[in-house]
Amino acid sequence: MKLSADLKAFSGRIGHDFARPDLLIRALTHGSFGSDTRPDNQRLEFLGDRVLGLVMAEALLASDKSASEGQLAPRYNALVRKETCADVAREVDLGGVLKLGRSEMLSGGRRKQALLGDAMEAVIAAVYLDAGFDAARDMVLRLWGKRVETVEADARDAKTSLQEWAQARGMQPPRYIEKGREGPDHAPVFTIEARLDNGEAETARAPSKRVAEQAAAKALLDRLGG
Repeated sequence: MKLSADLKAFSGRIGHDFARPDLLIRALTHGSFGSDTRPDNQRLEFLGDRVLGLVMAEALLASDKSASEGQLAPRYNALVRKETCADVAREVDLGGVLKLGRSEMLSGGRRKQALLGDAMEAVIAAVYLDAGFDAARDMVLRLWGKRVETVEADARDAKTSLQEWAQARGMQPPRYIEKGREGPDHAPVFTIEARLDNGEAETARAPSKRVAEQAAAKALLDRLGG
């Protein structure tokens, strides 16, 4: 089996030459495109999630030999969460080679965070099965790049920080209020307000409520000097 030109280009972007091209094809096949004779990437996603977890656990232990489990856990979560996987997928234009069914393609599947994150995990598994753990680790660390070094800032959850800021001043935990929702069902944009009981508030917009809440909390913290 040979790879098409676009898949060869994708292999170049992730820095791995597949001995078994079928693994890459499967990793990029969404369930909406799969069939009895064309397996999808769900099982590879399951495996890739675990490979990614081990790579990041090793990397974090090596990068900070004095960190406690309590310090490492939020850093780990920031590196392996679906949003981070999707960000990496966008950087290598994984969406451009993702194999989707017609309905999923028409609904904007190539841009969906969950689909991109899942496929990125499946690609990690494909490299692992094709060439072993060392090859998978090398690719992950190369694609994740400086995220491992700068994860401390990303791991500091803005909602948690805002709640701690409020509690330290005898205030109730902040409230998150959905102020609006725009766009089609397959690609909504949420406007969320983070509000403290002293009336201080900031809003933010994002493609998911979770991200919008975090952005609103960060905006409010920044303004308050927290």
